[in-house]
Amino acid sequence: MNSIFGTSRNIEDGEHWLTVSDLMAGLMMVFLFIAIAFMRHVSIERDKIKDVAVAYQQNQVAIYDALNQEFEKDLSRWVASIDKETLSFQFDSPDVLFDTGESTLKAEFKEILETFIPRYLKVLNEYRDSIDEVRIEGHTSSEWGNDTHPNDAYFFNMTLSQNRTRSVLNYAYFLSNLSDEQRAWVKSSFAAVGLASSRLKLNQDGSENKEKSRRVSFRVITNADIQIRKIVEGL
Repeated sequence: MNSIFGTSRNIEDGEHWLTVSDLMAGLMMVFLFIAIAFMRHVSIERDKIKDVAVAYQQNQVAIYDALNQEFEKDLSRWVASIDKETLSFQFDSPDVLFDTGESTLKAEFKEILETFIPRYLKVLNEYRDSIDEVRIEGHTSSEWGNDTHPNDAYFFNMTLSQNRTRSVLNYAYFLSNLSDEQRAWVKSSFAAVGLASSRLKLNQDGSENKEKSRRVSFRVITNADIQIRKIVEGL
């Protein structure tokens, strides 16, 4: 009898473990399908980020080429340059821009802006959907009088550079040769930023180039990082 009952008990135990094994196998298959689906989702989102990055690079090149084509003949006489990496249009001659320590635009700089601003807006209009912001950035050297502490000089120059960029933005906004649409875009997308001496231009030996450090630039900020952030947040 014991052998009979023992055989029956062994059969029941075997059926129990078979059921558990089947359940575990089924769960493993479910987890496997979930993992595959997740990996596919991540792969798709990764490809989207890659596509945005490629489009960003192509857009950067396109904007640079368009600006360079429009202003190539003006750069030397304006003492200006275009940075391909940052899409920054820089006015590099401090003697043309402002008097030392002042934020009032010089007459020559006003004449340049009257020509530059409408053409600049016209070039960028084609790329408006990919532009998040245009920053008018003011830069200074690190000096401020002979007896001024470097920390004080930094903040004095911060105020000066901010006032200068506001003067540029104010003058650009009220130009009579702008259309209402252009003026509306300037209002919604342009910002005046004073950077003081935070981004100095250096000589080859690493010393500060005070002359080149004093400049005003118009920098295009694209919205590629915003698009990538939206994709990442959706993961």
